[in-house]
Amino acid sequence: QVQLVESGGGLVQAGGSLRLSCATSRRMLSINAMGWYRQGPGKQRELVATITSTGSTNYADSVKGRFTISRDNAKNTVYLQMDSLKPEDTAVYYCNVKGSGGYYNAVYYPRDYDDWGQGTQVTVSS
Repeated sequence: QVQLVESGGGLVQAGGSLRLSCATSRRMLSINAMGWYRQGPGKQRELVATITSTGSTNYADSVKGRFTISRDNAKNTVYLQMDSLKPEDTAVYYCNVKGSGGYYNAVYYPRDYDDWGQGTQVTVSS
């Protein structure tokens, strides 16, 4: 059973910081990219930030310079450090992991995968 465990959401005042974490049970060698998406009230889900297996990062224009994505391969975890938070950052944040099928350390994935976390609420008050 594949697991994505998110943590770190909460309520914070504008200008504050939060750090989201997402741990996956997938073998890190199989992962091509990890990322964070968000869905605000009445809005569609949008990309926040992604990081590839080689460490390349990509950010939405709205969070550049304020958010930092990173990964700890030893812990199979991706992080999102969110600084200078704004009320418009209020949303449910979802972790996403994309990877390739194949054998990895005696674990077999029959096909490419696209895993999503359950979401964690981030609320920024003005």
